[in-house]
Amino acid sequence: FRLQQPQDKVSVTVGGTLTLTCTTTGQGPLGPVKWLKGWGSKNKTIYDQTGSFPRVMRVVNESNMDFSIRIGDVQPEDAGTYYCVKFSKSVNRGLELFQHGKGTEVSLHEAVLDPGMVAAAVVLCFLLLGLSLAVCMYWRKHRGEAGSRCQADGFSPIPLRCCAGTPSTPSQVLDPETSQPSSKEDNDIHYADLQPLPTAPWHGRSPGTACSEYASVRVAAK
Repeated sequence: FRLQQPQDKVSVTVGGTLTLTCTTTGQGPLGPVKWLKGWGSKNKTIYDQTGSFPRVMRVVNESNMDFSIRIGDVQPEDAGTYYCVKFSKSVNRGLELFQHGKGTEVSLHEAVLDPGMVAAAVVLCFLLLGLSLAVCMYWRKHRGEAGSRCQADGFSPIPLRCCAGTPSTPSQVLDPETSQPSSKEDNDIHYADLQPLPTAPWHGRSPGTACSEYASVRVAAK
């Protein structure tokens, strides 16, 4: 009979899964195989074939030669040295230590980003940025072409001056930029119909192109 515990040191992240390896080369004497944390009087049983350990499970269930275990949801207090121990059982003496492994030192470390995943994320960000710029440039170009068609058809913007007043008060000419009464006297009243005219078919105009149209009527004030 020979008990083998090949791992000297194991490092695991908090919340990860710890695997501890222990195998034997034969059946050996009657008695259980246990996993202990620490050695001496202060050791703690981590796994026993007859106990209940919620976070611990066997790698190979019901095996008589592979006693490897997995510990899930590892916490900082799980750091320490673990021993795989074979006990012999007798009627007169009870359980006695028969053989044990050399021990596996377990340490915890912070999770680190995988360089491959970081590189993939950077490439994806550049691809999304390039796609956004391409869509923006296409949209601006499309708007520019639509505006040039409107001007080519003779519908370029014409500045208007509006008059503000009521039937009982004289009308005042307003500056279109400042919305303030103009200093220049003007005895004419301007009426502008800014309602859109019905759309009529135009030859050579692409579908969906809409141009602004309006008319201005000038009437002498009495």
